[in-house]
Amino acid sequence: MILINDFLKVNTSSLDLIDVIYVNRGPGSFAGIRNSLATIKALFLTKKINYYCFSFNDFKGFEEAEYEDVPILCEKFKIKKNLINPIYLS
Repeated sequence: MILINDFLKVNTSSLDLIDVIYVNRGPGSFAGIRNSLATIKALFLTKKINYYCFSFNDFKGFEEAEYEDVPILCEKFKIKKNLINPIYLS
């Protein structure tokens, strides 16, 4: 949350202006993914910020997708609030 708050301050924004967050659920380290998902779930519960958890593996046929494409791809592939089955690096 410290990093998120610092980012918002630098960009002259606040959590009140955010209505959705997209979280890449992996691949990544267990601790990193767990911490990210816990933070996003807390923001959903306290600030009612909607969230979508995705992996670029979810977007079959769009292997060259960029982060800017994620909202459109989540809509196209009907990605939902999906906190189960994170992809961890072994």
